[in-house]
Amino acid sequence: MIALGIEGTAHTLGIGVVTENKVLANVFHTLTTEKGGIHPKEAAEHHARLFKPLLRKALNEAGITMGDVDVIAFSQGPGLGPCLRVVATAARALAIKYRKPIIGVNHCIAHVEITKMFGVRDPVGLYVSGGNTQVLALEGGRYRVFGETLDVGIGNAIDTFARELGIGFPGGPKIEKLARKGKRYIELPYAVKGMDLSFSGVLTEAVRKYRTGKYRVEDLAYSFQETAFSALVEVTERAIAHTDKMEVVLVGGVAANNRLREMLKTMAEDRGVKFFVPPYDLCRDNGAMIAYTGLRMYRGGVRFRLEDTVVKQKFRTDEVEVTWD
Repeated sequence: MIALGIEGTAHTLGIGVVTENKVLANVFHTLTTEKGGIHPKEAAEHHARLFKPLLRKALNEAGITMGDVDVIAFSQGPGLGPCLRVVATAARALAIKYRKPIIGVNHCIAHVEITKMFGVRDPVGLYVSGGNTQVLALEGGRYRVFGETLDVGIGNAIDTFARELGIGFPGGPKIEKLARKGKRYIELPYAVKGMDLSFSGVLTEAVRKYRTGKYRVEDLAYSFQETAFSALVEVTERAIAHTDKMEVVLVGGVAANNRLREMLKTMAEDRGVKFFVPPYDLCRDNGAMIAYTGLRMYRGGVRFRLEDTVVKQKFRTDEVEVTWD
C-alpha cells in the first residue's frame, strides 16, 4: 500500500509518500525569518501558496500519480489553527476528488511511530520540538505522557533565547554552534517537577544574564544547553526505569542537536537500553511520518468520515486509542 501524508502544524509544510517499509518521497519547505518568530497567519499563507508545487514534487520523486495512492493522511493536531486548517482542507479536497480514504494523525504520535520503520518496537520516546516537549511510551493501548513541559517547549525556549541574542529563527543550530565554543558553566535554574519540566526559568535567567553584558554569549549558550538537556535526560531515564522498556528514541526538531544526542546516548548505554535517532529529515516536522502513521492506522482498521477530520489545536497525545500496533 502507498500513503500520502501532509504535515502542516506550524512553520513547515511537508508532503511525504511511503509504503509499509520505505520512504518514497519526503519534501518540505520551512518558513524562516531573520528577526522575530513565526506568525500563524503568515505560516498558513506559506502552506497554501506552496501546497500544489510541493505535492507535484513529492509525486514526481515517488514516481507515482494520485491514482496510485491508497490512503491520504494529514496532521490533525496539535498545532497552530490556521496552519492545521490549510492542510486539513487540502487533504479533504484530495480525498474527495480522487475518492481516497482519509486519516487524521496526531503529530506527536507520528514522531515516535516513524521510528518503527527502522525496526524499533516499543520505545520510550523523548519528543523535543518547538511547541512540544514530552516523554511518551505506549502503555495500555495509548501513548501515555510520562512527563512534559509545564510551560514552553524546549525548541521554543531555544528559539526565544536566540531571538534575544539577535540571531534569527530557527535558533537551534546557531545556539548549538555558540555552545560548542563555551568554556565556563554559568549556573542557571534547573526545574524538574516530578516527571514534568519547566524551561521558562532557565530562559528568563539566561536572558537576564545576557542583558547585563557580564557574560560571554558562548558560555551562556553552553550553560543553557547543559541545564535544559540534563533535565530532559533525567525525566527520560525515570520513564525507562518505570516502564522497563529496552529502547529509547529521540525525535522532533531538537533531535538534531548533537549535544542532546550525546547525553541521551550515554544515559542509554549506562542503563543497557538501545538508543535510536531517525535520519534528520524524519526527525523534523515532515510528511513522511504522517503518511507512515496514517498507513499503520488504516491497516489496523482505523477509519475516518469527512466529519471526523476537524482539526484539533490541542490534540492530546493520550486521546488516541492505539488499535493498530
